[in-house]
Formats: sequence, structure tokens, C-alpha cells
Amino acid sequence: MDIATLIGIMFGLGLNIWAIVMGGSATIFLDLPSVFITFGGTICATLITYNLSQVLSVASVIKNAFFSKPADSSDLVATMVSLAEKARRDGILALDNEANKIEDPFLKKGLQLVVDGTDPELVRDIMETELAFIEARHKLGKDICDALGSYFPAWGMIGTLIGLVQMLANLSDPSKVGPGMAVALLTTFYGAFMAYLFMVPISGKLSVKSSEEILHKDVMIEGVLAIQAGNNPRIIEEKLKSFFSPRVRSDVGEKVEKARKAGVGKVKQAGAAAR
Repeated sequence: MDIATLIGIMFGLGLNIWAIVMGGSATIFLDLPSVFITFGGTICATLITYNLSQVLSVASVIKNAFFSKPADSSDLVATMVSLAEKARRDGILALDNEANKIEDPFLKKGLQLVVDGTDPELVRDIMETELAFIEARHKLGKDICDALGSYFPAWGMIGTLIGLVQMLANLSDPSKVGPGMAVALLTTFYGAFMAYLFMVPISGKLSVKSSEEILHKDVMIEGVLAIQAGNNPRIIEEKLKSFFSPRVRSDVGEKVEKARKAGVGKVKQAGAAAR
């Protein structure tokens, strides 16, 4: 689980609940028509924008903001170096057995293409094409969250306008003006709350996770092609380390030694922002 996402949402909820409770009765923040207008309107607008299957997938998309976890960068480099050493020592065909130990399907496919003797340019083309479609799926998930983040405040404002019209129609009764204004503003509160505590931050988190996964996939492509070209494992290590920060690079040496002793296959499937 992504602890940062959980902490952010829990503290955000806590702050809002604390402010509501400290200001008086919490029941004044509950209004069923406002809920229907804000949430119902947002769902309707989203259904107009996207098809049903895409909208229904939003739950799994949002789940990835909490639970998906990319492969460890230093583990990835160490695994690629171990594969390079295996191929240099025993030949490319020796990677056939090692590919079956790899849990990440993207890397596994790349290694199988190499073992099958596929032309390097074709290997790159196949892997980059798959990577492009992974990015497209990630973008769709993020776009749905962005749409929800924009529709919630908009429908909150629509609800407020409806409430204001109804309130102004009853100006002859001053006792209804205050409560009417409070109810009218609730839809704006609901919309802003859902957009800026949930949908917009989750969209940002999905973007970060997508970038991390795409980076790892790029490393896999370069590593597979370098192995196929028969490059020296140390050269491959230095080349792949250049993709990452100095902190990650410092961890690679230790992981490489551990990988040599434990064997390859430590790279698990990275979490995706949308599948």
C-alpha cells in the first residue's frame, strides 16, 4: 500500500471533520438533494464523456493509487546485469530458462524475443509498441480522474445556483433565507471536497506512478537490447544506472552481488496506473 496516499487522505478527512465538529452540529452538512445533484450530475457527465466500460474501470484505476508498486530500481538493474552475465557465459539460449523465472511479463516477452533470435530492430519495435499502449491505458485512467476532478466542482456550482434560485423565490420569508443559503452552498462544498481531496490528487499520484513504470520499462528495453548485442555486463550496469538518481546507483552494486548469488528472476510485475 502507498502509505503517503493513505496518510494524505486520512489527514485531509480528519481536518475537515474536525472543522465541521468544532463549528457546531455536523448534521447541517448533510443534505440529500445536494448529494444527488453533485454526485449524480458528475456521474452523468462522465458517462457522456466516456463509454460504460471505461467508467466502470475507474474503481480499479483509483485502486492503483493506493496499492500498485513499481519494481525496485536497483533490483531491476541487478537482474539485468545477472542476465547479461548469464548470456555472456552460457550463450543467449541459456536465457530461455531464466525468462520463465521473470515475473514481469514485459521483460519476459523481451527475453523470449531475444532467445528466439528476433532481429534487434524488431525487438525494439515490438517492445516500444507495447510500451506505447501501456502509456495510452495509463493516460485513459488519469484522464477519467481528471474529468471527475473537473465535473465535481462544476456540478457543485450548478447545485448552488439551483439552491439560490429557490432561495430567492422565497425572499418574502426572511426566516428561510439563512437555511436556504446554507443548503445552496453545500453542493459547492461537496464538489470541491471530492475534487480536491480525492480526484485531483489521485490523478497526480497516477501520473507519478505511470512515469515510474514507464521508466522501468525503458530500462528493460535498453537492457534486453544490450544483452542481445553481447555488451559487457559492467558496461550494461553503468548504462542502466544512468537512468536513475545517485541514491539508486549507490544501491546497485550491493544488489548486483546479491543477484549473482541468488540468481535472476527478482523483477516482479510493476504496478500500473491503469490496465
